Amino acid sequence: MGARGSPQDNDQPTVDLGPRPPTDGGAGIYDDGSEGTESLADPAGDFDTRTVQGPRDLVHGLPTQQIALRGRPTGHTGSLTRMTGASATTTSPVEAMRHDELARTRVFLKVAVATAIAGAVLALLTTGDPIGRWAVVIGCVLVVAGAGLIAPFVRDAATYEPFKTLPGVMLIGIGAMGGLYYWGAASPVAAMIVYGIYFFSLGSSARITLVLYVLIALLHGTLAVGIATGAIVDRGIIRMSGLDTTDQVGVILVIEFLYFIAFYTARVSQRVTLDAMSKLEAAVRSVAQRDALLAEARAELDRALKIGGPGRYSEQTVGSFRLGMLIGRGGMGEVYEAHAVADRTEAAVKLLHPGTLADPTHVQRFLREAEMASRLDCPHVVRVLEVGTTAGETPFLAMERLRGFDLAHQLRRQRKLQLLQAKVFADQVAIGLEAARAAGIVHRDLKPHNVFFAEQNGHRRWKILDFGVSKSGGSGTLTQGHVVGTPAYMAPEQARGEDVDHRADVYSLAAILYRAVTGHPAFSGKDVPSTLYDVVYRVPTQPTILATVPTDVDRVLAIGLAKQPKDRFDSAAELARWFSAAVDEALDLAQRQRADDVIARYPWGTRPGISTTP
Repeated sequence: MGARGSPQDNDQPTVDLGPRPPTDGGAGIYDDGSEGTESLADPAGDFDTRTVQGPRDLVHGLPTQQIALRGRPTGHTGSLTRMTGASATTTSPVEAMRHDELARTRVFLKVAVATAIAGAVLALLTTGDPIGRWAVVIGCVLVVAGAGLIAPFVRDAATYEPFKTLPGVMLIGIGAMGGLYYWGAASPVAAMIVYGIYFFSLGSSARITLVLYVLIALLHGTLAVGIATGAIVDRGIIRMSGLDTTDQVGVILVIEFLYFIAFYTARVSQRVTLDAMSKLEAAVRSVAQRDALLAEARAELDRALKIGGPGRYSEQTVGSFRLGMLIGRGGMGEVYEAHAVADRTEAAVKLLHPGTLADPTHVQRFLREAEMASRLDCPHVVRVLEVGTTAGETPFLAMERLRGFDLAHQLRRQRKLQLLQAKVFADQVAIGLEAARAAGIVHRDLKPHNVFFAEQNGHRRWKILDFGVSKSGGSGTLTQGHVVGTPAYMAPEQARGEDVDHRADVYSLAAILYRAVTGHPAFSGKDVPSTLYDVVYRVPTQPTILATVPTDVDRVLAIGLAKQPKDRFDSAAELARWFSAAVDEALDLAQRQRADDVIARYPWGTRPGISTTP
């Protein structure tokens, strides 16, 4: 298998998001992609473990960014923008058609109310039967009342439930019969009813559309048959009573057939449209995934050309270690394979680039990584062997040599983990995060590149790497006022530049699990600003839409990815326990209720709190 040295050191230039207030101190950034993972041949030949740095704005290769926090006015609630109506983003064909249905219904209600008012006025101005005139006026009132009942339920997609509109829909259908009675059972009013049937039959609920169609067909059929048999007095301006029985039956059948055709055509159109949108979405996702993989492959090739040979410190002695080949290079430092001079113990030694020594931010970050990692004694956290400086005053950090591959590499090989693999991953990483929490450390940059599947003494275990942007205790002064971390995996409060606690790492672990079990990142915006916006305001696509996983997994990830820290799990260990139970579909009723409450506040594929009212 391949070999891994230590947490990598990939500082890339800060992404420019436009003008921003000047900040004090270093404007450095911290990016930990894949630059520190080296490739060596495995005796068994099982894995090609070279890990690459993915595209800057896609999948798990998103760079760690440090972005100066913009000044915010007093009372600011954290909203970047407001979206309304058609501008609301949808994440699936079903959601897109849901928004389309809402927009169509709003237009229809306006047309229905205007038609009802015009019909009532016109009836009062014409010389039709007085009783029929009252029938049409009452019918118009029912139409307006029905529209009023429906209107509150179509204001916001987040609260829209089709069955709640059924009473209003039925009132509109009954009210339309008043106009039919006044103008005549065979009058052009029937054509307007055909339009209404077609419109409502485009809706997402097949049951509601069927109820409306049957109601209209029965009411009109009963009225027409009653008039034809003389059971109901024909008071219409255009009367059927002057026709013979055969003609009346023919007229009734033609109108009923038009009703059926309107209903059937609309339902087929709805299914065809949904199918076409689903195929288009699948095609778009497939293209995006191929683009991401292509970008990763290009990055891997670029990185492979940079490492694997001698470096500037090769064959030198640093502290207790003799340095060998360069096995990783980043914007801030280099990683060398090494062995102890005294006993030949293998190690990986990270040194700062000489050019970064003039920047105190880089030096402080390097020293903080050494301090944080050395405070943790856990089998699931990379172990620090020695910290010091070279004769030239260059800081170095010697760590245990890890052989294996990181999660980013594994996800490129098989796109997603099996659920049992994901359980093991969650359990072991949670142990490492709990050790960090007990020591008062928040990692703040947990992502697929920073968790490593290491083989040691015949055992394989996941280890957490790179504490370069971690913080201890209270607010981190080195990164205060900046957004640090990897956009696709950072918690919303971290993306806003706020102070974070261990629940930010819980969120990151949930985001990694989402990527691992669905094969898709939770957020993959076209650039860093759009990704940060989605992290703060958008809920990702429901996992069961993307992959075949138990619905309990949906529930666990919904809590882990909750926008507010108070709604998340209290610890990574709790997340791991819930995830393990969810894989076995063994969440209890109380657990499911808690998750369902969170999903109700943050529905999958939506932007909670952003109005969709036009």
